[in-house]
Amino acid sequence: MAWRCVHISRPARLKLKDGQMLIVQDDDTITLPLEDIACCVLDTPQITLSGALLSTLAVQGIILIVPDARHHPAGLLLPFHQHYAQADIIQFQISASLPLRKRLWQLLVTTKINNQAAVLNMQRHSEANRLQNMIDLVTSGDKANIEAQAARFYWSRLFLNFTRANEADKRNGLLNYGYAILRAALARACVAAGLIPSLGVHHASRTNAFNLVDDLIEPFRPFVDQMVAQYHPEPATASASLEDRQFMVGILSQSVLIGQETMTILAATEIVASNLVKALEHNSAALLRLPVCIAGGSS
Repeated sequence: MAWRCVHISRPARLKLKDGQMLIVQDDDTITLPLEDIACCVLDTPQITLSGALLSTLAVQGIILIVPDARHHPAGLLLPFHQHYAQADIIQFQISASLPLRKRLWQLLVTTKINNQAAVLNMQRHSEANRLQNMIDLVTSGDKANIEAQAARFYWSRLFLNFTRANEADKRNGLLNYGYAILRAALARACVAAGLIPSLGVHHASRTNAFNLVDDLIEPFRPFVDQMVAQYHPEPATASASLEDRQFMVGILSQSVLIGQETMTILAATEIVASNLVKALEHNSAALLRLPVCIAGGSS
């Protein structure tokens, strides 16, 4: 199983050699087995790649993430759909009933709020239980939009002097970077499971190619929040440094629980995508198993 997230920040030439990825930087050459790689982040525009490597990355389901001018993830290469049951799974998605989609969204929201409460609890915040109590208010489809109410409460307690809209705050830069890495990993997992990322259970934007990914990412977001809260970036108004970005790429190796099993977030994305297929096939939201925070924090 792939486990490695490769982060390249210096000028390099990437090639395919003997079924492995060859990274050439100045006088250094590194060879990495492709079967170990889940994603590759190109954190510099000064990189050249061979067409053979690009093709092989796509065939093997390895995400390639490219940056914008501010070093934020701007795009990604995903494999074309190759699942053996692709047609059946697409039909499950298209045919999913509205009640099932509402129940799935309710589960995603309640798990997200539960994980947010766990993050506040790990920060020893005295009001974590108030957030936990909001879970019982989430109905099928979250018609009352408890998710947004919980978010306002959560962000006002997690960080001091903080708003999510402040682009100059480094904490927001780190959060967004971590979310982008998570989004790419979930897109990879959805495609590998035979799902169409644009067909969501709640999000339904005509212009969003990743509606389903933006549904599934919700319970994962608090793990990024916890990383940033523990990191304490200083100063808060500075832009994210190379070291900051390298730190956030580590989100995929953080530990979470699904049921009684401890696993990395990368592995959890694959479990969630495959269980969503089962939930859609059997018309049962209970089959969607989602990640929860480990007591005491992730490692």
